[in-house]
Amino acid sequence: MIPHTLREDVIALAQDAASAILGIYDSEFAVMHKDDDSPLTAADLAAHRCIVEGLARITPEIPVLSEESAHEISTRERRGWSRLWLVDPLDGTREFVKRNGEFTVNIALIEDGVAVFGVVQAPVTGALWHGGAELGAFRREGERDMPLRARAPATAPLRVAASRSHRDGRTQAFINRMGEVEPVGLGSSLKFCRLAEGGLDVYPRFGPTSEWDTAAGQCVLEGAGGAVVDPHGRPFRYNQRERILNGDFIALGDVTLPWRRWLHEDPGAAHRL
Repeated sequence: MIPHTLREDVIALAQDAASAILGIYDSEFAVMHKDDDSPLTAADLAAHRCIVEGLARITPEIPVLSEESAHEISTRERRGWSRLWLVDPLDGTREFVKRNGEFTVNIALIEDGVAVFGVVQAPVTGALWHGGAELGAFRREGERDMPLRARAPATAPLRVAASRSHRDGRTQAFINRMGEVEPVGLGSSLKFCRLAEGGLDVYPRFGPTSEWDTAAGQCVLEGAGGAVVDPHGRPFRYNQRERILNGDFIALGDVTLPWRRWLHEDPGAAHRL
């Protein structure tokens, strides 16, 4: 079990990082681009420093793999870590640049490949979610934690998350095979949190994401009774591969939904509710 004091310390770090991000969000900022052409701003770097320095202070024995410093760590070194923090200091930089508010701070604790505790903070709204499969899932409201439960059983129309920046043909085909749906556009890890709250039912993602994009949100969703699985039905695991890119996944609020049918072209595979 993750100690309560450690969970609160990490929540406070996420809130500090959110404050650092907002200080830049409300000003004029430059947009740089990394080698993979993804955007980078001073807010990414400010949040990175805040979180990495904070984690080094409160858990000096646990290494940190952050999006903004992962290039400094060899595959061999990180693969030797059985326990680590997986961090995306600003998930949804494209949304940050668009100034639509749909970006988050993601911090997750990984133990033997399993995401066991995660925090997702939305700087603009101040909303914060935290949890894990063995901890439950909660939305922090002021000083209170409101327990979360995903919507199960899910009923038609199924509410399906559609990324604002990464909708592709495979995802659209999957959605088309689901039958009666209500698409909901939402950026960053907010999709996992909305699933955990019961406001969404399915989030399919076909295409590259990085491990820091999903780990914290997976913790919150699993704490609310949902799941994140690969196309073979296996739970998502972390720091197990040479690369830190995820494969395809389906995130579910109701784990009994027939998602395997929706992966195929069979015209009779649409969900019948």
